[in-house]
Amino acid sequence: MTGTNGYDAFEGAGELLRALSAPIRLAIVSELAEGERCVHELVETLGAPQPLVSQHLRVLRGAGVVRGSRRGREIAYALVDEHVAHIVADAVSHAGEGPS
Repeated sequence: MTGTNGYDAFEGAGELLRALSAPIRLAIVSELAEGERCVHELVETLGAPQPLVSQHLRVLRGAGVVRGSRRGREIAYALVDEHVAHIVADAVSHAGEGPS
């Protein structure tokens, strides 16, 4: 790793991993990998309270993982980048493999 640019990439990766560090945020990203969803759809699918889902969506939005767009009276959330869905899927798959 040379110069500060290489380290900047690690800083950004660390921020992304921190944003994904909560299991419910991983579940939200997995759901959004299937397509955009409104908060009430995520609440129903995840079985989590609406305030909790909204709080975690704020974290993901602040980290640039998801974006919201108005759909009538609601906001539909979608992944900004499909790469994040792959990271989450790989992490979940790896965790399910157990120790070698």
